[in-house]
Parts: sequence; structure tokens; C-alpha cells
Amino acid sequence: MKQLKHTIEIIIKYRIAIIVVLAFLMGFSGYQTVKKLRVDNSLSIWFLEDDPSYKAYIDFQTDFGSDEIFIVMLPVGNAIGETELKSLNALHSNIEALPYVKTTFSLAKAKYPIYANNTINFDNLYNSKRSEKGLKSLFSKMPNITSQLVTKDYKNQFFYVQMNPTPTIEEKRQDIAGEIRSIIEKHYSNYYLTGPPVLNEAYSKGIYKESLVFGLLTVLVITLMLLFLLPSKRYLIISLLSVAVPVSLLFGLITSLGFALNMISMLIPTILMVYSVSDAVHIINIYHKEGLQNKSLSKVELLTLAIRKSFTPCFYTTLTTFVGYFALYLSPLPAFKNMGVFTCVGLILSFVLVYVITIIGFSFMTLNFDVAKPLLSLKKVSQSGVINWLNGFTSKYKNSIITGFTLVLLFGLYSIFQVKIDTNSRDLLAEGIAKQDLRTVEFELGGSNRLQINVSTKNGKSILYKDAMKALEKFQNTLESNAFISNPVSVINFKSFLEKRTPVLFQSNVSEDKIKNTLAAVENTDNNFFKLFSEDLSTAGFTLTLSEMKTSELEQVLEDIKIAFEASFNTNDYALKINGFAVVFAQLNNFILETQFKSFFAAFFVAFLCLWIFIRSLRTTLLVLIPNILPLAILAILMSLLDIPLDVTTAMITPIMLGIAMDDTIHLVYKYRRSKTIIGTPEERMNNAMRYTGSALFSTTIALVGGFLIIASSTTPSVRDFGLLCAVTVAIALITDIFYLPALLKKFDK
Repeated sequence: MKQLKHTIEIIIKYRIAIIVVLAFLMGFSGYQTVKKLRVDNSLSIWFLEDDPSYKAYIDFQTDFGSDEIFIVMLPVGNAIGETELKSLNALHSNIEALPYVKTTFSLAKAKYPIYANNTINFDNLYNSKRSEKGLKSLFSKMPNITSQLVTKDYKNQFFYVQMNPTPTIEEKRQDIAGEIRSIIEKHYSNYYLTGPPVLNEAYSKGIYKESLVFGLLTVLVITLMLLFLLPSKRYLIISLLSVAVPVSLLFGLITSLGFALNMISMLIPTILMVYSVSDAVHIINIYHKEGLQNKSLSKVELLTLAIRKSFTPCFYTTLTTFVGYFALYLSPLPAFKNMGVFTCVGLILSFVLVYVITIIGFSFMTLNFDVAKPLLSLKKVSQSGVINWLNGFTSKYKNSIITGFTLVLLFGLYSIFQVKIDTNSRDLLAEGIAKQDLRTVEFELGGSNRLQINVSTKNGKSILYKDAMKALEKFQNTLESNAFISNPVSVINFKSFLEKRTPVLFQSNVSEDKIKNTLAAVENTDNNFFKLFSEDLSTAGFTLTLSEMKTSELEQVLEDIKIAFEASFNTNDYALKINGFAVVFAQLNNFILETQFKSFFAAFFVAFLCLWIFIRSLRTTLLVLIPNILPLAILAILMSLLDIPLDVTTAMITPIMLGIAMDDTIHLVYKYRRSKTIIGTPEERMNNAMRYTGSALFSTTIALVGGFLIIASSTTPSVRDFGLLCAVTVAIALITDIFYLPALLKKFDK
């Protein structure tokens, strides 16, 4: 007690110097944030650089071309008109001059094979000398290719921009889409632009915008709530500074170290602000109550008493919340790891600074505790009346409360196994031009994502022989019948085209070597947008187009491809390899599941130990832990009934909510434990604890619910679900703390 009092006196003595230092640090942090804050939603935030799947993806891009492709749909008067083709050629020249572009492709560059004089020659697929009828006839013979160049009504052209491999363009991502847009706009007044790089840009811009909006809304909402919740309006400045200073310093640290925001870490400011204000409200509530009860104490003595009574519960609430977030570090996803670490640093800053700021703030304040009142109030609602009613209700109906809540808990545990694990890539994108363009292009083209399939001979010999070609043809026919796959392109397309125009070329008496040499010549440098086979001819490539879809659907597509391969080839002689971002993205379900198991059980185990150390009674610890599992069980019920899956945002909800749900419990149980020095039954001690901490419990819960409802206002469906579920879970945590927990302790804590 003496040491604490001495520490408070030192803080007050040097308060001006501390204020100057904090002001300087906030100024520096603000400058760093404005100057260096950036958003990174690239592939690298979801997969570690040494992850085998990520490495395989990068190797694939190097060998077969990047699937980081811009798709431009250009509305034109006539897709096969001469003027329109001249515009396409000009667009090719300008975009291919960009250093990060590997190649471009459109009708202006496409070629088709002609067999003459025992050799394969190539001619432009578009020829201005050919009649429109002749062009359409030619196009009809290569539907899988030409459908990716022009729409069926010939009112739109497609233009593709293929980037260099991912690692070489990561640092330039924020500028690439803007440069390509500006070049397109020099040639076309109307266009639709989509593809992975465009969606990535839309994610990043949306994240940055919503982060700013969330921050401003959180400050406004917290201010309004504090005017109702604080016992005096004079506490408002202290509370707001307790929110602003830690968030400002954290972002200064993040940007100074060169880290960027992503769609997960964008939630940190709102979460940290509502957490900071919760601690501030608890400290202020205790300070005010002690001021009313101990009028003879000096300001330093009153501060010492308030800090001593608030420190232990606030320390343990910080610890359990810290554990909930730090458990995210066990996730295999870098985005979750960063979220966990940054939030934990922010929690430590908040815990330390909220005490420093409140001590300094109270030292400047002279307050008449008896006449102090909130600036805004609901005259018809009496907190003390509500708390007294709760105490009577949980005493009278404790058996019914325990039975009802326990049944809900059991149903919730069952519902956990009914929750789906699925990420819908469309739900990661807010409504806007990018999403509208995506829908428009995919409606006409059938998809916007590229998937590369390679079929290889295991002995390294050429795959361009009759038996292999029959198997490849069967495989392609199966792929074309799959509802999720559009426009598969392979050597089979060119073989079918040549077969129709030169039937003699593939008659049964034609030698294997002639077929091999003929088909080997089909891959032309001007058509390298589609990788048909490897240099040694041992591998045949299939380029598929997929729509943006759920990871569960993507997993099914990959499984269908494997089944089709096994039905078409002898797996002893041939091998299948599926490449592209879609393969990496499909693994998110496994990573999300791994995140849930590792993060939740780690958080649960450490939280249990914290409670046990805090309470020092195994029986009471178990009784206290049960109500904190109930909000998560109800969360599972809601997700199951509303068909909300665990995805890349909701995947972190359980460890976070476990930590936050325990906060109010710890404050309540702390006073309940301290009441053991007073002679009385568990019922009397719980009623006393509720009267002492009840108003703070309501205040902090309202602040947390308000903060998460701000996140629920997001235009991004996945983020909106996260905010809504968190808000509901926090509200349910309060309900369990004021009904279920008191009933359990009154009934069983003997």
C-alpha cells in the first residue's frame, strides 16, 4: 500500500513532464501514421513464405506464368470490326511497356494453326480481309478460345494483362491497378475491369476507408455512451484520453516498424478503443464509489485506495483478453499472427496508460462526489433498482435459471458441430464498382480466376502420342461438363480444330511421330497466354476459368478434377498437378479449422489457469468458467441457425470472445471473493458484489457492444458478420454474468 501510494505521488509530481512526453509521442505517432500507414491484402499475409503450398504456387508462376491477371471487358460496336482491332493493338503496345507486365492477350494477338506442306504455320485469328461471316465461322470451330476473346453477341472484347510472378510485384501493388486504369481510359471511355489484382486493390481501399470510418464512429459512440454512463461529465476527458493515447502510440509503432493494415488488423483500433474505455470506466466507477464512502481521505489516499481495488481485477481482465488475442499467434495464417501480436501490444499499452492517465487526470480534478451526476441520464431507469431486482430474481429462481441456461449450453455444444467452415471470396469484397465489374465480367466470361492443370508422364517421355491423346480428350470432355469450370483450353482444342480442317492428319495409319511433331508445333509464342505443354513435351497443360466462389465449392472442383483424372488415365503411368492461387485459397478451410482448435484451446487452458490462480478454489473456478462458455455456445447456435460460416474473419471470434467474456466475470467475482471477509452466505456476498460492480458491468458491456456494432456496419459482408456476432456474444456474456453466474454461485458455492 505504501509503495503504491509512493508511486502515485511520483506520477503526480512529474505529471507535467509525463504529459509533455505523451504529447510528443502522440505527435510523432500521428505523423508516422499519416506518412507511412498502408494497406496490404496480398497473398503473403495469408501464407508464410516458407509454406510449401505458397512455395509451390510461386514456382508454378515462374514455370507456367502468373495467374495474377487483369481482365478487361471492352464494350464496342463490333468486336470484330477493323477500327476496334486497331484500338486493341494500341492498348497492347502501351500496357506491355509497363515493367511489371509479362504479357497481354486479346483477339488482336491470338493466332490459330494451319497445316500445310507437312508443317504447322500460324495465322492471325482475326484478319481484316476475311468477311464477317468467315470470321464467325472460324471462331465457331474454336469455341473455348474465342469465347474468351469476344462475347457471343460480338458486342464486347476481352483483354488480358498477365503480371510478372507475385514476389516481383508485391511492393508495387498499390500503384499497378491505377496505372493500368489510366492507360485503358486513354483508349476507352467505357470498360469493366476485374481479376485478382483488381479485387486485391478493392480490398485494400475498402479496408483503409473503413478503418478511418470505424475510428471516427467509435470515438463518437463512446463519447455519447460515456455521457450517460459516467457518474460525472468531468470524467469524460480522462476516459477519452485513455482511449486515444494507447491507440495512437500503437499505430505509430506499427507504421514505424513498416507493418501494414489488412482486413483483419483493420479491426484493432475499434477493439482497442472499447477495451480501453472499459477499463477506464471500471477505475472511474471504483474511484467515485470510494469517494462517496470515504470523504475524509486525501486525494492521494483516495487514488491509492481506488487503484488498489481496481488493479487486481483489471490486471486479470487484461490478462484473459491478452490470452484470447495471443492465442491467434498459434494460427498458421500470418494475418492472424499479426493481429494477435499487435493487439496484445496495444492491450499492454492500454493497461499501463489508463492508470497513468487516470491518476494524472484525477490529480487535476476537484469534485463534489455527492452532487456529481451524469450529463445525460434516463430518469425512468434506476441502475440500483435494476440490480436489486436482479439480486432478488437470481435468489428466488436460481434452480430454474440454472436448468434453463444449462439446457441452452448443451444445445450450443451440439451446435458447434453444425457450424460450417467456409470462406466466400465474394463476401470479402464490399459492394462497389469492383464487385459490379466482377459480376458483369463473370456473367459474360464464366469466371475471372485462372487454374492450371498439368498432366505428366511419370517416365518423362512425351505425352503427345495416340493413347495419351485419347485420355487427354476424355479428361477434357469431363472438365467441360463440370458446372463450375468454364472454357478449358489445352492441346485438345487445337487437335480438334486441325482434325476438322485436315481429317487426314489424324487417321489411324498416321505415325506416332508425325502426330507428336504436328501437335508439338501448336504451342506458338504468340499464344503463350495458354501454356499447352512443357519444353520436353512430357507434360500437357490445361488452363481453366473459374468464378469467384466459396472455398467449399473450390474444394469440390479440385476433387472433381482428381476424380476425372483417375477415370481418364492410368495413375501408374501419369501424374496430375493442379496449380494456381485457387489451390492455395482452397486450403483456407483447413487453416481456419487449425486456427480454431489451436487458438481456442490454448486460450481456454490459459484462461482456466488464470481464473484458478485468481480465485484459488477449483470448485469456484469451475462454477465461474461454465457461464463463460455459454456465450460461445450461443454463438454456435446463432451461426448454425443463420448459416454464418467460420471464415477468414469469424475464425478468430472464439478465442477473442472467450477473453472478453471473462472480463465482467472477473470484476464481479473479485468483489465476491473480497466479500468473504464479511460474514455472510454466498447469496449475501454475491448480492453485495452486484451492487458494487453492477453499474460498471452495464457500462463496459454497452461500450463493447457499441464498438462491435460499429464493425457490424461494415459494407464487407464477412466483416459485418464478425461485428454482429461479437456484439451479440458480448451482450449474452453480460446476461450470463448477471443471471447464470450468480445463480450457480448461490446454489453450489458452499
